[in-house]
Amino acid sequence: MKIGAKNGVFLVKKVCICIIATLCVVILPHFCEGAVRRRVTIRSNPPGALVFIDDQEIGVTPVSTSFIYYGTRKIQLIKDGYETVTVLRTFKPPWYQWAGIDFITENLVRSEFRDERLIEFKLTPLRIKTNKELVDRANQLRQRVRQGIVTTVPVQPRNLRTLYPQPRATTPVNRTPRPR
Repeated sequence: MKIGAKNGVFLVKKVCICIIATLCVVILPHFCEGAVRRRVTIRSNPPGALVFIDDQEIGVTPVSTSFIYYGTRKIQLIKDGYETVTVLRTFKPPWYQWAGIDFITENLVRSEFRDERLIEFKLTPLRIKTNKELVDRANQLRQRVRQGIVTTVPVQPRNLRTLYPQPRATTPVNRTPRPR
């Protein structure tokens, strides 16, 4: 069976196109090292607050962590002697992370994109309540119980000293041998 010259050229072109396309798909990603690095840094004044993002413990301020997805995050800071701070913060994607463009910037562009977010918080000292305020609150709760209104128990912040103990200074031990 003889293949015509016209069909043979067409077949060769088709095979060449398939080989070139396969090489582009297999080899091109090895040369294109596009990447997007996303990082959020949280600072507090005063430093040393325990940070939770979406109810996952991150660390003590100042702290940085990478993230993958944009959107609204729940950020919570807890420090002994200070009011607990809870905020919802929305991270909007930059232009190079818009749908469609993100495929190109993450896979085909040879440069690295950095998206670094800095969030700062000013912690307010915990206000000590007076005896009158405590008695008034107790009377309010007692009245609610009599009415059948159930209140939730407030969540106590964890003690940072037990989570992150300070290193203790060690005293040198006298290692002189005892007389026999």
